[in-house]
Amino acid sequence: MTVRIEHLVTSGTFRLDGGAWAVDNNVWIVGDDKDVLVIDAAHDAEAIATAVGDRRLAAVVCTHAHNDHINAAPGLADRTGAPILLHGDDRVLWRRTHPDRSPDGVLNDRRRLTVADTDLVVLHTPGHSPGSVCLYAPELGALFTGDTLFAGGPGATGRSFSDFPTIIRSIRQELLALPPDTVVRTGHGDSTTIGAEAPHLEEWIARGH
Repeated sequence: MTVRIEHLVTSGTFRLDGGAWAVDNNVWIVGDDKDVLVIDAAHDAEAIATAVGDRRLAAVVCTHAHNDHINAAPGLADRTGAPILLHGDDRVLWRRTHPDRSPDGVLNDRRRLTVADTDLVVLHTPGHSPGSVCLYAPELGALFTGDTLFAGGPGATGRSFSDFPTIIRSIRQELLALPPDTVVRTGHGDSTTIGAEAPHLEEWIARGH
């Protein structure tokens, strides 16, 4: 069976530091006709569960713990029995959204998640949040970046628990070292490639965001 990447867009509200913003989130489903992973269960557990269908959900993977990326994770896990995985450094943010429910496992740097005989490697990329991670699937030529890297630059660092020099270091050391034709599947908006973004690093540094 062929491994594939499926894409779902869900809509809701991002809340942090007393503000609230309407957002559209990319939900990524990676797997085949039998087994899948969900990356960033945002806003609508029912819609995501419908997209998964009768396949086994191996894990609900969280690139970071801002509410718009995790608010549907417990509901999806309850429907499917799948574990929720999050980097330990983002537990402080997780508790703001889900104070009575903990993640089930930890996304340590370089951990390998396997679904449908395909590996996704966890890359710890702090900056947007302390526990932000990206997931690199070399066999698929894909990188799932959450809110670390977008088409046009790094994720936002103007709010609590974020830091601009840290996200630049993460992008430079962990992401721009990947093959240029790697497709960047982002947490919001359009996909891009490493090759399209790499030439602009110094521009991002100069503008400060």
